[in-house]
Amino acid sequence: MRRKSLWKRPAAVLLSLAVTAGMLTGCGAGSPSNEGGGDTAGASEEKSGEKVFYYGDTTFNAENDESDVNPHNGYAGWACIRYGVGETLFKYSDSMELEPWLAEKYENVDKNTWVITLKEGITFTSGRGVDGQAVKECLEHLTQVHERAKGDLKIQEITADGQTVTIKTKKPVPAFMNYLSDPYGCIIDMEAGITQEGNVSGTGPYQAVEVITDQGLTLVKNEDYWDGTPKLDTIHVQTITDGDTMTMSMQSKELDAAYGLPYASLPLFEQEPYSISSVETSRSFFATINYETEALQDVNVRKAIASAIDRENFTQVLMDGNGSPAVGPFPESFPFGDSKVAAEEYDLEAARELLSDAGWEDTDDDGYVDKDGEKLTIRWLTYPSRQELPLLAESVQASMKEIGIDVQVNNTPNTEDFLESGDWDIFASAMVTAPTGDPEYFFTTHCMDDSSKNWGGYHSDKLEKLEQKMSRTFDTDKRSELAVQMVQTILDDYGFIFVSHLKMSMVSGEGVTGLTAHPCDYYEITADLDKN
Repeated sequence: MRRKSLWKRPAAVLLSLAVTAGMLTGCGAGSPSNEGGGDTAGASEEKSGEKVFYYGDTTFNAENDESDVNPHNGYAGWACIRYGVGETLFKYSDSMELEPWLAEKYENVDKNTWVITLKEGITFTSGRGVDGQAVKECLEHLTQVHERAKGDLKIQEITADGQTVTIKTKKPVPAFMNYLSDPYGCIIDMEAGITQEGNVSGTGPYQAVEVITDQGLTLVKNEDYWDGTPKLDTIHVQTITDGDTMTMSMQSKELDAAYGLPYASLPLFEQEPYSISSVETSRSFFATINYETEALQDVNVRKAIASAIDRENFTQVLMDGNGSPAVGPFPESFPFGDSKVAAEEYDLEAARELLSDAGWEDTDDDGYVDKDGEKLTIRWLTYPSRQELPLLAESVQASMKEIGIDVQVNNTPNTEDFLESGDWDIFASAMVTAPTGDPEYFFTTHCMDDSSKNWGGYHSDKLEKLEQKMSRTFDTDKRSELAVQMVQTILDDYGFIFVSHLKMSMVSGEGVTGLTAHPCDYYEITADLDKN
């Protein structure tokens, strides 16, 4: 097959530059921006008989660690898989079970050896065939530059023979195939390389011809896609962080579909010609404790804060029923989920008593508790791109005032700077806690001594021992039992405070089909996406 390179196609690049220039000019261009909506046909326009699709999204930005489509860059690599650029060896079904994708099958030869057989006839958008050598090159580069992948996979050696890849790990990794199906496991052509803009050659139904951090990207059909013919010619993914702008853009038909609409706007799209695809996910909204903060080293203070958060009101009122109150990191539908662990009751009076037991009293009648002349003030750090998080901050601020805690909210896209400097006490974030269908992921990313996202310095001897046991356990039922013990451990410590699980919704406009919400929150743009 003749080899082609997505970053050596002048016509496509010139087209995408022209389109992107329109995106960046805001209202005058007739397409939505972060500041406001346009005033022309926009999404309804088809150019030169091609099918052109406009998709609004809140997440393609540096704030969400989605600055490009390179799966080896940053924490996750979700943009690569979400927008149909890359694919993994295996994927997840609607019930979060592994099923073949680029690979045909795998065999766990022994505790440290995995043999993966690839499907025949698949090519990258560069034109190179996907074989064992290409997969070997991709995974070797991944583990060289991606710390989380290196820690998860623990790869010692990779060998390739035709369509077979054999991987030996340094120690047993029971969830190895689950980890390989994480977005960072998208198989890309390392021979074609990674552009300065973070563009890659993948195997998906679309290839990116323009990538602009915090603005969006332009996708064109992969004419040689291996799993059917993509139905759209061009897709413009536009980053829109303002909920009102996105809502108006959907109503004016400047957007064909949108992900991340405000909950208050969803009722506007419940009737034809619109449609909404929703699904319960394991995306959880939770608070990380900074254990360098002296007041929060007292378990009574942490428990008081947990007891004073009204999860029911937050999910049913502020989230308009688009979530469920959380006990731990995993929703009730999981075999290791909320129904298996003890719940924290909402009780303001109990919270006040806990603070009093910890020596915090309102001695100057200003409405806030103090100790040794210092008012109990919590610096609450969060970010705006997840619409629920600023709402959670407001809710917590109000409820904490009821028990005498002063909460100062820092709602910023630059959370990393504050996390690194230590200028925070509680960090509220949103994370898909079981994106691989396996419970170990959350603990290894957030709760262990060497976790990449254990920003607050949480430590538990008991949890470390349980994780050591889980890391050697291959039986699924036993892993679930261990997960329940691990969740209960961090709940007993009030090491993290869990608030809500998300019900994800994507809105499609008139004539749009094939946009379906998925429990793992990965697969959005597929070959099935269409607009009539």
